[in-house]
Amino acid sequence: MCEHDNMRLTQPQIQAIRRLVHRLAGNEARICVFGSRLDDAMQGGDLDLMVELAEPVENPALMAAQLSAKLSRLLYGRKVDVLLSAPNLMHLPIHDIALKEGRLL
Repeated sequence: MCEHDNMRLTQPQIQAIRRLVHRLAGNEARICVFGSRLDDAMQGGDLDLMVELAEPVENPALMAAQLSAKLSRLLYGRKVDVLLSAPNLMHLPIHDIALKEGRLL
């Protein structure tokens, strides 16, 4: 279930991502990195994030798009894919992958 670990992100990047996600999704949001960013042997690549929310999300498509766009700008154009997990959203197999393999940011 999303553990702390290295993920090819600098400490300032991690702090900036946390600030932005918490500003847009609330301070209780948990952020997990999953996918290629966890492989130290790789270079570059997009950033896959799962944002876990305790409360239902009114407009999940808008929230995911805003997070993705703002995070991409924050990371100088790097592609950022945002997966949301909330009580009112369908749980998909990708959520299980993110929970199993992901690292808490």
